[in-house]
Amino acid sequence: MKALVTGGAGFIGSHLVERLLGLGHSVRVLDNFSTGKRSNLEPCAAHGGRLEVFEDDVRDGPRVRQLAEGCEVVFHEAAIVSVPYSVEHPQETHDVNLQGTLNVLEAARHARAGRVVFASSAAIYGDAPGLPKHEGMLPTPIAPYALEKLASEHYLAIYSRLYGVETVALRYFNVFGPRQDPSSPYSGVISVFADRARRGDPLTLFGDGLAYRDFVFVEDVVEANLLAARTAGIAGRVFNVARGEKTTLLDLVRMIGRAVGRDLEVRHAAVRAGDIAESVADITRAVRELGYAPKVAVEDGLRRLLG
Repeated sequence: MKALVTGGAGFIGSHLVERLLGLGHSVRVLDNFSTGKRSNLEPCAAHGGRLEVFEDDVRDGPRVRQLAEGCEVVFHEAAIVSVPYSVEHPQETHDVNLQGTLNVLEAARHARAGRVVFASSAAIYGDAPGLPKHEGMLPTPIAPYALEKLASEHYLAIYSRLYGVETVALRYFNVFGPRQDPSSPYSGVISVFADRARRGDPLTLFGDGLAYRDFVFVEDVVEANLLAARTAGIAGRVFNVARGEKTTLLDLVRMIGRAVGRDLEVRHAAVRAGDIAESVADITRAVRELGYAPKVAVEDGLRRLLG
């Protein structure tokens, strides 16, 4: 199989590329390296003959179409993933996150690619009441980023229905693992906490620390992508990708402390405006229809990250 991975030098994308190559597939990476790093692809060097890397941008429709030629599957990971940045720069994030998705879909349609697997986000649920979050809930996006992901999902469904492009959207919850840049404004809480724990710096909890998230290790996210690429009969579908369990931030601090072998200093600050206190996924649909079964427990993932 030949695959195109947009954003393939990024955190999740590079892990996906590495796994695809390890399975014997050929991969083209499209990345503009605004946040992705060439060093993220260094573990793929041994597969050099089956890896092609192109410094391009998903906003360049004709170029995306060129790179999709001959590819059977397109994994669309490229995005600006910062919610605050989307609030400050809605036009730019629209161009990358929504127009970029449309460019990928058009490229896949003309290339007659077998399937497009899209990295969506739990952000589309916004502050909708009710837990756990399931795919049948009415989305209530509260930032341009979330709206761009939701609109992209609708484009995927339309391309499946109108043009026969098989599409699958995966709503990622709180993904963590190696290569997540703690210095990036887009980083999740785990990469920031892990970096501070390594340096011996105090950790800052906004609020009482009882807020909880559904953390999922990047290896399980990659597996969800592979299942979404090869499972029959799921065109046009949307799936939550998470562990389906909640971890409070206080529990997270304790687990990181055990991973580094010492108690960590914690400082509390006021809750930030816009922070969602509770988030956990219902992964029943992914388990039933994809055969998805997350294997890496949060604490095990933290040991691997900090080991």
